[in-house]
Amino acid sequence: MPKIVTVGVYGFDADSFLHRLREAEVGLLLDVRQRRGVRGPEYAWANSLRLQRALAAADVGYRHVRELAPTTELRQLQYREDDRQGVGKRKRNRVALAAAYAERYTREILDPVNLHTLVADHAGESAIALFCVERDPEACHRSIIAARLRAEHGVPVTDLRPSQP
Repeated sequence: MPKIVTVGVYGFDADSFLHRLREAEVGLLLDVRQRRGVRGPEYAWANSLRLQRALAAADVGYRHVRELAPTTELRQLQYREDDRQGVGKRKRNRVALAAAYAERYTREILDPVNLHTLVADHAGESAIALFCVERDPEACHRSIIAARLRAEHGVPVTDLRPSQP
């Protein structure tokens, strides 16, 4: 099994993002977002086509793994919980996923996917990055994917985070 890392958009700029991928020896980025765009000019680099061009220039492969992306309905469930807790856009950052979201994501999205095959198909000397938006993996569905890889497949997973100022 290959080495797996997780990484989000927030907290990075394009250069620091690519630098962290190089440090982690990432050879393939698996984009697990449903919508592959990010609002705001500071994150325009993470919009799908720009990101794919930057990754290609850095010799990092790209694959959109739509089957691991949360549905709109699931995202709305999380947004409602964020609103209930006073978390969200222009407020403070989410630090954890709603229990109902995690349970439904696992049952509806993750359970039908053969993760072993997905990552084994990309086994090589370089690492694979699970990529989404949230800065902290605990606030993102990629943490659920990572937990499954650790628990059921014995795959070590490292979370890449932006450097602290």
